Amino acid sequence: MGKTSYVRLKGSRQFRQRLLLATLSSTPILVEDIRSDDTSPGLRPHEVSLLRLIEKVSDDCTVEINETGTKLRYKPGVLTGGKYLVHDCGLTRSIGYFLEPLILLGLFGKKPLSIRLKGITNDSKDPSVDTFRTTTLHMLKRFGVPLEGLELKIESRGAPPLGGGEVVLGVPIVPNSLTAAHWVDEGMVKSIRGVTFSTRVSPQIANRMIYAARGVFNRFIPDVHIFTDHRSGPAGGRSPGYGLSLVAETTSGCLISTDVAVSYPKADETDVMEDSEEKPEMLPPEDVGVQAASMLLGEIEQGGVVDSTHQGLLFILCALCPPDVSKVRVGKLTPYGIETLRNIRDFLGVKFVIKPDPTTNTVILNCVGCGMKNLSRKIA
Repeated sequence: MGKTSYVRLKGSRQFRQRLLLATLSSTPILVEDIRSDDTSPGLRPHEVSLLRLIEKVSDDCTVEINETGTKLRYKPGVLTGGKYLVHDCGLTRSIGYFLEPLILLGLFGKKPLSIRLKGITNDSKDPSVDTFRTTTLHMLKRFGVPLEGLELKIESRGAPPLGGGEVVLGVPIVPNSLTAAHWVDEGMVKSIRGVTFSTRVSPQIANRMIYAARGVFNRFIPDVHIFTDHRSGPAGGRSPGYGLSLVAETTSGCLISTDVAVSYPKADETDVMEDSEEKPEMLPPEDVGVQAASMLLGEIEQGGVVDSTHQGLLFILCALCPPDVSKVRVGKLTPYGIETLRNIRDFLGVKFVIKPDPTTNTVILNCVGCGMKNLSRKIA
């Protein structure tokens, strides 16, 4: 065996995505200067946890981190998938942070993936597990992912800072490769669905959120149904919290989603604020309802077949397709979406042709996929 040549990268930006694309493209990477100028340098707990998670679903990958955590050497292995896996995601980021890379890695495994993830299910940083269940998994259908075995069960909820949530994710393997998508018709919004969650608070809070959100939507559309999911006891996790996840379905089958969650901040976050009086106050349920509804209207106004949080995933799916043209329409490109396009170019060698559509203020992207095949399955 010759000496492994590593692709050198710097800094902690887009760490999760670089790790994902390096794994899918079997590119060994060497990441240096990870927050080397910060007061607490090196990898964060959730980033180390993500590395451990990748180790669980793959075979023969090597991870070396130096003592300060500012340098990482990573060589991908063979994606194996597997059943009855368990991973504790920790409490620095929610389960949503881990789900996006995990779903993509699961598709190209040797065996279908079934894994139980523990941690925070709903927080204000990452997409909630509800969004993944209602929107993200449905996106995969467009790219020819078999629906059988694709599921996300929420067994218990967990709000920050103490978490306590558990979800079970099932991902089938792609038989050979994904299928290219021609997905430019966003359609008109025909219905709005949603689910509220509340843990360790009064069940009435859910109704107040729904009432406020419906007050915004009823001026535009009659078909609005928001379900409640109130958890108490062990299924409610260890911290009080509540929130609302909304999905707009269009006539062409696109799903646009947003979510808002509120909970008490971590102790270390409140120290920074200095205002001890503010700590016990959470955003009122009415405000959460209005905020979530307004955000959803904003996403719909932007146009595109997916909302802004799903742009990165959409581009990666297009790039992993066979050498065939995929064409998709999105609203305004987000900074995350733009970074994703750069990472795809660097790791997969796929370049997108980007054309603004001035009549609708949307952007149409074309690309020819890199022809990613599920080779692990053939070896097995």
